[in-house]
Amino acid sequence: MLIQQIINGLTIGSTYALVAIGFTMVFGVLQLTNFANGSFYMFGAYITLTFLTIFENNFILATLCSVVIMGLLGACMDKFALKPIRTRKAAPIAALISTVGIATCMDNLVQVIFGSATKPFPDALGLPSFNVGGVIISGLQILIFCVTIIIMVILFFLVNKTKVGQAMRATSQNASAARLMGINVDSIITLTFFIGSALAAVAGSLIGMYYQAIDTTLAMSVSMKTFAAAVLGGIGVLPGAVVGGLLIGLVETIVASYISSGYRDAIAFAILIIVLVFKPSGLMGKDQITKV
Repeated sequence: MLIQQIINGLTIGSTYALVAIGFTMVFGVLQLTNFANGSFYMFGAYITLTFLTIFENNFILATLCSVVIMGLLGACMDKFALKPIRTRKAAPIAALISTVGIATCMDNLVQVIFGSATKPFPDALGLPSFNVGGVIISGLQILIFCVTIIIMVILFFLVNKTKVGQAMRATSQNASAARLMGINVDSIITLTFFIGSALAAVAGSLIGMYYQAIDTTLAMSVSMKTFAAAVLGGIGVLPGAVVGGLLIGLVETIVASYISSGYRDAIAFAILIIVLVFKPSGLMGKDQITKV
């Protein structure tokens, strides 16, 4: 049933959107493509699973611990790996390659600590399912979608209505001018990495409980899809990241159900290419004018 697949697609797309929000925030502030975001998504799921055992299936407490740990790891990644590159004014490609290297290290670290075998992930919340006209909607699907929307609204308010958000936007527009205005640019960038990594941990924890299993392939698949989602919606635009994530999730679910699961990734990226041909700034992005 098409409606059922749409519900499933929105659920998967919501987790993509959470990771894409963090991705697009980092890009908006630093103009950096952070390919380590998918690794934080995977690592966060494993950390949550570990704390579920410690806290006897208390999902909220386990996820909070994972969010804090991944957020701090993201902040450390900026502090000790990316900030020195910025200080030395290296070419932008150096920072991008560093995120790839960090992602590779994290992926291998997860395999060393947890092994490469698929791990069962318990349905710790045990939310009920609802039958609406023959369409099965689980409480967890509703939760995932609501969490995504709530987080988007909170971050949109943070970026547009607070002094921290003003500092983020000033840093994005001109970091040098922001420093002259008294803004601690490095702290703002580190905070942005904290938020992005924490959001990835939330998404990884939710998708682990949704599928009731996690493995070491999570990072690679979500990295490319959230990159596509951020670009599709309009990179640097928070609502655009959500729209892009939902669209990618919808497309790949419908393609997998009605055509073949082997084409789900290819179709999603084909749509991305088509959209960018006609609107390079993405669905919700604005065309930028370069002054010379």
